[in-house]
Amino acid sequence: MAGEQQSSGAAALPLEITAQETVQLLASGNGVLLVDVREPWEFEICHIDGARLMPMATIPANLQALDTDDEVICYCHHGMRSMDVAVWLRGQGVVKARSLAGGIDRWSLEIDSKVPRY
Repeated sequence: MAGEQQSSGAAALPLEITAQETVQLLASGNGVLLVDVREPWEFEICHIDGARLMPMATIPANLQALDTDDEVICYCHHGMRSMDVAVWLRGQGVVKARSLAGGIDRWSLEIDSKVPRY
């Protein structure tokens, strides 16, 4: 019964995660896969250290790499594409998929001002 509660707790994770919550999660040492779903040219402008570039159009082909027990936090410029990806991933059974609210733009404003805004 406890296992059932645990798995339903994972499914009950909010779809969005704030920049501050993401920092705390990354610092916790728990498994986190940070996925940048923007295009390569956007990644070249700026990205969050440790993020893996996986443009939105390539997500279905990379589903196996994203099907993990770790939290999968997706981000884009403002949070729209990453929300679509997180919703799709959850539909594919990746219950810990989440979207960084406000994207890398909010990350730059709230967490790391050295990350250029565009």
